[in-house]
Amino acid sequence: MVSERAKYFSDMQDPPEFLKSLDRVRRLSTREGWCRAHIEAIQVAIDQYAEAAMGNREFFLNKPYSIGGTRKNDIP
Repeated sequence: MVSERAKYFSDMQDPPEFLKSLDRVRRLSTREGWCRAHIEAIQVAIDQYAEAAMGNREFFLNKPYSIGGTRKNDIP
């Protein structure tokens, strides 16, 4: 069973303008003073789009840190 590494927005060298704007809306939405339910609905919609298009629901969130190499890197 081969597991493909998840894709993240921060991994992209030159993302399309559409993805840049989705990332910006997701990050700035909490600072605008809108109704909490509206903010959550916007963020859920963006995350659902990311899951459908990119295969990773956490595409726009920060990539998790790793504290070491992978097994592939450790094998000579």
